[in-house]
Amino acid sequence: MARIKPLAELLEACIGPAFAAQGFASTDILAAWPEIVGERLSRYCQPSKLEWPRRRRREEEGRPDPGTLIVRVEGVFALELQHLAPVVIQRINAHYGWPCVGKIVMRQGRVDRIGRRPPAPVIDPIRRGEVALAVVTIENDALRDALDRLGTAVIATQPKY
Repeated sequence: MARIKPLAELLEACIGPAFAAQGFASTDILAAWPEIVGERLSRYCQPSKLEWPRRRRREEEGRPDPGTLIVRVEGVFALELQHLAPVVIQRINAHYGWPCVGKIVMRQGRVDRIGRRPPAPVIDPIRRGEVALAVVTIENDALRDALDRLGTAVIATQPKY
């Protein structure tokens, strides 16, 4: 009888070697990143590589020296991550239970936000109807559609009273 394997175990076997090439022992840091740095900061930065220092001589036993985590960060949040770097390092090390990261190096760049799209705003149907009524008399289809989209976007961003 075939044993049912968890999806995480299968994924680790598939993409584990690619992550190992980047210095990650497992894919766990990417999955746990929002928990480590918080949802807000995780939207604007993500780990891209973990660089380990050269190994010391064999006589020196114990844990390896802490590595350097390379983090891709969008420019607007680079300063915030710089200020929070000691806290992030502490959280990463607490997550793994040993001081595996000693320093964070930031690289500015775009962060993939796949699956992190904010929820669509809820639009009041009465207000949506008002927009539709306001543009219904416009004869040019392209102009009417554009103004309809604009009006819908405006009422979606207005605060609810």
